[in-house]
Amino acid sequence: MPKLYDSGCATRKPSWLKIRLHKSSAFAEVDRIVAEHGLHTICSSGRCPNKAECWSRRTATFMILGDICTRNCRFCATQTGRPLPPDECEPQKVAHSVQLMNLRHVVVTSVTRDDLPDQGAAHWAATVEAIRQSCPQATIELLISDMDAVESRLDTILASKPDIIGHNIETVSRLTPTLRSKATYSKSLATLSYLSSKGAVVKSGLMVGLGETEEEVEATMRDLHAAGVRILTIGQYLQPTAEHYPVAEYITPQQFEAYKAMALQIGFDFCASAPLVRSSYLADQAAAATINR
Repeated sequence: MPKLYDSGCATRKPSWLKIRLHKSSAFAEVDRIVAEHGLHTICSSGRCPNKAECWSRRTATFMILGDICTRNCRFCATQTGRPLPPDECEPQKVAHSVQLMNLRHVVVTSVTRDDLPDQGAAHWAATVEAIRQSCPQATIELLISDMDAVESRLDTILASKPDIIGHNIETVSRLTPTLRSKATYSKSLATLSYLSSKGAVVKSGLMVGLGETEEEVEATMRDLHAAGVRILTIGQYLQPTAEHYPVAEYITPQQFEAYKAMALQIGFDFCASAPLVRSSYLADQAAAATINR
């Protein structure tokens, strides 16, 4: 799990944030392949607490377009600065990794690239096409930036026909200006709504424990559902460093269950809601529950 900042006893992480290890032959095989071939996944580099569980189900997440973001959100530990040019061979490299790992479901994410004319849309599309060509059996899920809600950029990605397209709303409307850099609540909703209007299976994610109220979480869920989002993830925010936004509250597992029940009552097809849930957690199950539904 990431080495997250702990400001003292007042914010000491509760027992329910402990990782439960999952060991299986499938995980051991994927772990061996990753080590032998030096493959890059967010699962490992981000020290995701769900890595073993996801790899056991042959699901993994890759990050494209480098590791330097052009935005500086207060909740995110990703390095901010001037990124390098995209690697033209990266789509094929990712596809080869997916093939070696024999993945059933692959998630691709990236930093935000405001420095590129299309914010990397063509690179996204090329990555989907390369994976589809080499691994036709795998379902493909993307977690994209807002693309400034520019329809031509979104159309480029949609044309590659990923199975699921996600974009995280991250937090409630009131907290968005404080936490997110450049991104706005309305722009995220516009991006999600456009993707949905084009027939895509759309997913979004929400962090809690930032000082939001239950009423604000419900309002956000309803906004996302109205925008056409079908899959929702809800997880606990954890402060990466002392310089990042502080945790306001550790949400109990019971409250996460209540949020899940609320989401399903509102009408989402699938909701993963628990303290250690991250955007790609149970992604394969969400795909199975929504694709071709």
